[in-house]
Amino acid sequence: MPYELRSARYLAADALRQVIRPGDTVIDATLGNGHDACMLAELVGENGHLIGFDIQHDAVERTTASLTEKGLINRCTLYAEGHQHIAERVTGPIQAAVFNLGWLPGGDKSITTLWETTQTAITACLTLLAKGGVCTVCAYPGHAEGDRERYALSDWLSALRPQEFNVLHNRFLNAGPGAPECFIIQKQ
Repeated sequence: MPYELRSARYLAADALRQVIRPGDTVIDATLGNGHDACMLAELVGENGHLIGFDIQHDAVERTTASLTEKGLINRCTLYAEGHQHIAERVTGPIQAAVFNLGWLPGGDKSITTLWETTQTAITACLTLLAKGGVCTVCAYPGHAEGDRERYALSDWLSALRPQEFNVLHNRFLNAGPGAPECFIIQKQ
């Protein structure tokens, strides 16, 4: 299929496909409906490991069902807890981490990611990230907490040392206000 600019999530997935190899360990910090988890579990192969987090039990159940249906669950460890617990649960190096901020699609829109816990989780992932690995963050500024999270994220990532990380901020200029934005952080 020819290259096509489709969405912030597509840009994140493209970056992940470039760096994840069979046998890698990766994190899905916001399981949601399990789409990213399934892609990541396929990319790491049967000798790799996906570690996933979501504070909502519905998200963990949906993701478990999708991974089981595709025969991928045996390479996964899923936690029904917030991503701020990554540093407590993950000890080894990771090749990639994925964050989709906001709320669970089809879920309760009053339950959203929060900048304070997101910053804790991203900090943990950047510490665990292997050289050349990436952390992708899709932010959704179309609601109050999403706006706050996106601006705080942008300011915080801008201050990362370029000797340690390259940070790319992708947004579709003609998509209108509130359109999803993708941040890609690669460890040097």
